[in-house]
Amino acid sequence: MKGKTEGVRKLWDRYKYAAMVALIGAGLLLWPSGNGGTEKTLRQQSGTEEVRDIQEEMEDILGTMSGVGQVKVMLTVDSDGERQLAQDTELTYSGSAESPEDYSRRSETVLTDGEGDGTVVTRTLYPTYRGALVVCQGGDRADVRLAVTEAVSSLTGLSADRITVAKWQ
Repeated sequence: MKGKTEGVRKLWDRYKYAAMVALIGAGLLLWPSGNGGTEKTLRQQSGTEEVRDIQEEMEDILGTMSGVGQVKVMLTVDSDGERQLAQDTELTYSGSAESPEDYSRRSETVLTDGEGDGTVVTRTLYPTYRGALVVCQGGDRADVRLAVTEAVSSLTGLSADRITVAKWQ
C-alpha cells in the first residue's frame, strides 16, 4: 500500500503544475463570457424596437388622415439601422516616423456629460424596408389607398409596388 501512495505522490509532484493549469483552463472555458452573445442580441432588440416605434408613429399619423379611420401598419425590414459612434484613437510608435519598428493603436468611444445615452453619434444608417402592409377602415376607397401609399412611400423609401393597403374588417 505504501508503494502505491509513493507512486502517486511522485506523479503528483511531477505533474501538479500541469494539472493545475489544465483545471484553471477548463474553469475559464466554462466561465460565462461577459457580453459575448448579448451585444448582438441587444442590437437586434434595439433595431426591432425602433421599427416597432416607427410603425406606431405611422399608425398615429395615418390615422389622422382624412378617410383612413382606424389603421394598423406592419413593416418588414431588409436590414437593421446602425449608429456609428465617435472614436478617440491614439497611435503610438517607436523608431523613425518613416519606418516605425513597432506601433500600437488604442481607441475609446467618445462620451458626453449631457443627457441621453452619453455617446457621440457621427453617422446614422436607418433601416431599409422590404415591404409594408397597411390595413385601414378606408382601405376600399381608391383616394385613401393612394394617399396612404404615397405617405408610406415617403416615410420609408419603399416604392408603391412594395406597399399594400387593405380594408379593415
